[in-house]
Amino acid sequence: MSSSLASSKLPRRLVVGLAAAAAFLAVGTAQGQQQKSVAVLSIVEHPALDAVRDGVKDALQQAGFEAGKNLKWQYQSAQGNVGTAGQIARKYIGDKPDVIVAIATPSAQAVAAGTKSVPLVFSAVTDPVAAQLTPSWDASGTNVTGVSDMLALDKQIDLLKKVVPQAKRVGMVYNPGEANSVVVVRQLKELLPKLGLTLVEAPAPRSVDVSSAARSLAGKVDVIYTNTDNNVVSAYEALVKVGNEARIPLIAGDTDSVKRGAIAALGIDYHDLGLQTGRVVVQILQGTKPGDIKPQTSSNLRLFINPSAAEKQGVKLSDDLVKSAAEVVR
Repeated sequence: MSSSLASSKLPRRLVVGLAAAAAFLAVGTAQGQQQKSVAVLSIVEHPALDAVRDGVKDALQQAGFEAGKNLKWQYQSAQGNVGTAGQIARKYIGDKPDVIVAIATPSAQAVAAGTKSVPLVFSAVTDPVAAQLTPSWDASGTNVTGVSDMLALDKQIDLLKKVVPQAKRVGMVYNPGEANSVVVVRQLKELLPKLGLTLVEAPAPRSVDVSSAARSLAGKVDVIYTNTDNNVVSAYEALVKVGNEARIPLIAGDTDSVKRGAIAALGIDYHDLGLQTGRVVVQILQGTKPGDIKPQTSSNLRLFINPSAAEKQGVKLSDDLVKSAAEVVR
């Protein structure tokens, strides 16, 4: 019996009802495909953190989660304001997305303070244990996991000595309110004296303080090292201006800072870090609990060198060091 003949013998009301039910199921299926949602919060916009965000989105797309099709994607920057980060975090938590991605320590702390249930994946957090995001580097059993951008400081100091062999006094501009930077300062205080070096601190609580903090180091240090401190990175051009004028060599922990005027950096490719973070997000979207995933680090370090910056800051780079770079910025 043909379907047209069968339907012709059914009451019209029943046919209409069946058609409506089929339409409802079709809409329900389409909506089911739209249910995955990821909300991304970054403490500030600068090249490294933007690269993390883009890497996360790329990893999701590679796994078949595409914004506007089967993924609701939200992104907001707190523009460097911790209070704003808290407001955005509360908004996201109220939305109850499948995953919140928090880029940089202040963002992650803002989200973690507001929820113990919504899955939180941090990225570009140097030390999640010190930041009290996870109790250890093991799977936490909580709603939190993520990817750290922690750098081995012995390798950072080795690079510094290759660039400025005669250095004895190392300056560091940093935000004392950022847990990542406080950890690095503490570690440098322990490590540098063992290598015959001393640390000279220059606090910069806000991005607008970076220039004056750097100027306070003129005549007091042989080189300035900066980690991935978000205040400093977001205002790196101000630091470069001081470095060029005072002929103080700048060594960075963030490779993008080399393109902006640092002499060298041995650091993480932050787009790769974003891809790694995105793959963690995909695991959670596919059903894995965040508390079952150990926090991760990246061992994919790359050396960036800027010979022009070296010349402006009074440094002669060895040919071997330049040849060993993954990227030479011209």
